[in-house]
Amino acid sequence: MKHSTTLAAALIAACAALGGCASSGQPQQTTYVNPSDTAAAYGTIDSIQVVQAKSGTSGAGAVTGGLVGALLGNQVGSGSGRTAATVAGAVGGAVVGNKVEENRNQPREQYQISVRMDNGDYRIVNQDSVYDLRAGDRVRLVDGRLYRY
Repeated sequence: MKHSTTLAAALIAACAALGGCASSGQPQQTTYVNPSDTAAAYGTIDSIQVVQAKSGTSGAGAVTGGLVGALLGNQVGSGSGRTAATVAGAVGGAVVGNKVEENRNQPREQYQISVRMDNGDYRIVNQDSVYDLRAGDRVRLVDGRLYRY
């Protein structure tokens, strides 16, 4: 019984640690603009395209599902039957956990905005909405988002 309690505590600790590694699967575009360089913060929109944000799995769902499945499978049977149940639980849990994560990270639409900056740079900014932005609009780039200027 002490072995099961120790195993359960280790699995719970591992799940908690892996939870911090989970990714939303959403691509992040980070653009650094020096606040003292005002020309870099302003530009004109060349084009706006609707794109599908990439989805996928980070593996955290499969790992967590596998650990939970192994823990539950370990509670069934004894001897080699317990070992088989643990392995089956781990595999089944990993498959289910991966599917749950995949369903949670369904692709969604994003707007890919191409901007010609006043200093000559060309930037592509991904945003979840464009509000009132149109091609040809003057914009300001603030913290990775575009706003009409």
